[in-house]
Amino acid sequence: MAKKVKVCKFCQEKIEEIDYKDIGTIRRYITPRGKIISSKQTGTCSRHQRQLAKAIKRARFVALLPFMKI
Repeated sequence: MAKKVKVCKFCQEKIEEIDYKDIGTIRRYITPRGKIISSKQTGTCSRHQRQLAKAIKRARFVALLPFMKI
């Protein structure tokens, strides 16, 4: 059985920078408990995964996203 190749959504849509204020996009890449989902599960490339992690952390710092769900 062949593995399904995951393609980076950000590369597909030609997104250069991930904005921390775009909560709708960022929210898809965190678990209900608030953890960042790995690139193996989401299929993001390493460049965009680093940008995504930085954007999530910035959004948490300015209180757009919660640090964790209680």
